[in-house]
Parts: sequence; structure tokens; C-alpha cells
Amino acid sequence: LLSLSLPSLAGDFEEGLTAYQAGDYATALHRWTPLAEEGDASAQLKLGAMYDKGKGVPQEYNNAMKWYTRATEQANADAQFSLGMMYHKGKGVLRDYKIATKWYKLAAEQGDAQAQFYLGVMYHRGAGVLQDNLYAHMWFDIAASLGNENASEIKAIIAKRMTPTDIS
Repeated sequence: LLSLSLPSLAGDFEEGLTAYQAGDYATALHRWTPLAEEGDASAQLKLGAMYDKGKGVPQEYNNAMKWYTRATEQANADAQFSLGMMYHKGKGVLRDYKIATKWYKLAAEQGDAQAQFYLGVMYHRGAGVLQDNLYAHMWFDIAASLGNENASEIKAIIAKRMTPTDIS
């Protein structure tokens, strides 16, 4: 019985994605909401993004936080990054760099290049963590290795302030 419902659920998600990409947010919401309520992390992430950006629904940061949080409970790196951004920018919550850094780190450790970049930013600025050029350089280096050009540029700037031993 379970195997019979899995293709249908995947189909609903894909139909929602197709609708979202076409700007049909009502259909996306209709397809993703039941999936999200049943625990589908990808649907939870997408609903969080809809509420975060106000796409087809009123922009409601509380709902965005709710859906992102549910997806993070399943270790969804994109949701972890998104929660980090909400705390970093103070969207729907008090700005809290320490909590933002926590979420960035969780996503970064799963290979999320955006989170790696922002974790580098946090260490470079000393926001939510002690300022540390070694960690900043390391996270920018990892993000750059995944193709983040901004990370390459900032890593080079930081490297000028470090000794060759620090860099190695």
C-alpha cells in the first residue's frame, strides 16, 4: 500500500514545482501543503519560501519559520540555510547572528555552498562568532571550491592579511 502512494506523492511535488515555476502559485500551494503536513521536507522548504517571499500567499515570516523549521528537523540543508538567513536579516525574528551562524554551520557541513560562504562572512566579520581569519579563509576556500566566485575574491583579500603558515 505504501509503495502505491509514493509515485503519487512525488507526482504531486513535481506538479507543484512545475506550477510554481510557471507562476501558478495557487496550484503549487494546493499540491505542496498536504505533502508538507505529512512531513515531506522538500514541500516544507518550498512552502517556507513561498511565505518568506510572499509568492501566492501573504508574506508571513511566522509561517515561513514554521515550515523551514519543520524541514530542518529532517536535516534539510536548504531549510537550515534559509533559517540562518532569517536570523541574519532579522526577518520575523530579532536579528541574532549567533543563531544564524548555528544554522549556516549545519547547512555548510552538509555541503551547502551558500551556507559555507555566509559562514565565512560571519567569521570574517566576527558576527555571532569570534572574528577568525583562519576559519573565514577555510569556509571561503570550501565555498570557492564549489564554484562560488564571491568566495574566491574575499578569500584572496583575507589571505593578504594572513601569514603563509596560517593559510596552509
